[in-house]
Amino acid sequence: MKMDEIISAIDSFVWGWVLIILILAVGAYLTVRSGLIQVLHLGKALKFMVKNEEDGVGEVTSFGALCTALSATIGTGNIVGVATAICAGGPGALLWILIAAFFGMATKYAEGLLAVKFRVDKGNGHFLGGPFYYIENGLGKRFKWLAKLFALFGTLAGIMGIGTITQINGITTAAEEFFDPNKSGVAFTFLSKDYTWATVISGMLVTLCAALVIIGGIKRIARVSEIIVPFMAITYVLFVMIILICNIKAIPSAVILIVKSAFNVNAVGGAIVGLTLKIAIQKGIGRGVFSNEAGLGSAPIAAAAAKTKEPVRQGLVTMTGTFIDTIVICTMTGLSIVLTGAWNPDITNAKLEGVEVTTYAWQHGLPFNERLSSFILMMCLVFFAFTTILGWNYYSEKCLEYLSNGNKKAIKVFRWLYILAVFIGPYLTVSAVWGLADIFNGLMAFPNLVALFLLAGVVSKETKEYFRLNKHKLS
Repeated sequence: MKMDEIISAIDSFVWGWVLIILILAVGAYLTVRSGLIQVLHLGKALKFMVKNEEDGVGEVTSFGALCTALSATIGTGNIVGVATAICAGGPGALLWILIAAFFGMATKYAEGLLAVKFRVDKGNGHFLGGPFYYIENGLGKRFKWLAKLFALFGTLAGIMGIGTITQINGITTAAEEFFDPNKSGVAFTFLSKDYTWATVISGMLVTLCAALVIIGGIKRIARVSEIIVPFMAITYVLFVMIILICNIKAIPSAVILIVKSAFNVNAVGGAIVGLTLKIAIQKGIGRGVFSNEAGLGSAPIAAAAAKTKEPVRQGLVTMTGTFIDTIVICTMTGLSIVLTGAWNPDITNAKLEGVEVTTYAWQHGLPFNERLSSFILMMCLVFFAFTTILGWNYYSEKCLEYLSNGNKKAIKVFRWLYILAVFIGPYLTVSAVWGLADIFNGLMAFPNLVALFLLAGVVSKETKEYFRLNKHKLS
């Protein structure tokens, strides 16, 4: 059996029905226990997102913590991940991405709340928190093994999956598609596969830039993220809006196709979906979680560093990450792919993969020439993926800090290993890359979801108390 087949088999097992049902069930349960927080208090959350606490305690501002979290979530999942889900599971996968995101907002809220409530002050203004501490301090010492397990999976997810390989692979693929689509400038051949100069040079440049920021730690990552994340998100949304406006007449039929395909395993609207409902749900929820990370336990690691005294307030801020990342950006990406037919080989006359799908949508959806459209998308992907590399370095570093009891030497070695993983990422196959990322995502989710379920009572109590005490201030 080939390595790709082995990875695919493990991926299918990890992301089986047990994990899918667990993610949705915990999200639904937290939605109820938090009092439909993502609907009733989304407005307050968006307000808190840009208004920092003046007397908060922590390492970075609440907005900085959110941008660090968004830097890790707004990445190839929004461009490549959505395309991969739709190609594998049909247009209906987008609806399952959104369903997962709706419940995921309540999950993210609970994660942010618990992260601040159970974080640990390590001295000198340094705070450490996340699932490992709300498991250990919230559930008790007898669950410390579960906290260690999460931290181990989080470390591996950062260095071997979602944080390094997937992101750099997306960047170099996009660069190659733009600068050398015919793959004529071959730099070297490895295992019967040719690698172009576009791949090599873009990979080296991104690795160098990532190294310069990563070595500076959380404060430098937060500063860079606060600049790049808002800029890149607004730019990307602006251009996708242009696609939707230019193809506004096709939106209703695209929405109907998405809804029908989400529940229909047969041909829909003349387009052959050819995949089962199970795959649509599996890929939709899998890619949705990959994009917004609700339930993985990554975002609360950044939330724990926020300058705040109110766990509920930070939970609300953390929740907006899923709204921006998935409800807004992934929806727009998915619509552009469906209405341009980029997902359908019968329309594109070729079986496109990964970033090629979104590139086709931009080339045929924007009122510019194909070269300019490809360049704009490539730059968006580069910035998206680059900041994800930074954000996940922070996450996995904090997991290692917990595992190693703050061993500074181990953390320094890890930083260089992380940079090395970014460097070699372009030379792994797309299927293997996404398979590894999915596997580690799923493994992280299990201990975190167990903790969220068991601590739902704490979330409910804190939420009710906060809104009771601040009723007049928030009205």
